[in-house]
Amino acid sequence: MLFRKDIEPMCSYCQHGTKLNDMELSCKYRGITRASSSCRRFKYEPLKRVPPKPARLVLRGLSDEDFKIE
Repeated sequence: MLFRKDIEPMCSYCQHGTKLNDMELSCKYRGITRASSSCRRFKYEPLKRVPPKPARLVLRGLSDEDFKIE
């Protein structure tokens, strides 16, 4: 899902932006802007996007019987 075409535009993973801190970045065209904003010059840079962490598997409360296939 990292390289999909229908990505929602955000300055935090735009080719023209450089990260300043968690909330702001420096845009080549707009200057200092919020990481969550976007503009019409958005160009997706997949390597800047951080994917969400995978869900943890909780095994507490499960027994061997829950994993048997009959």
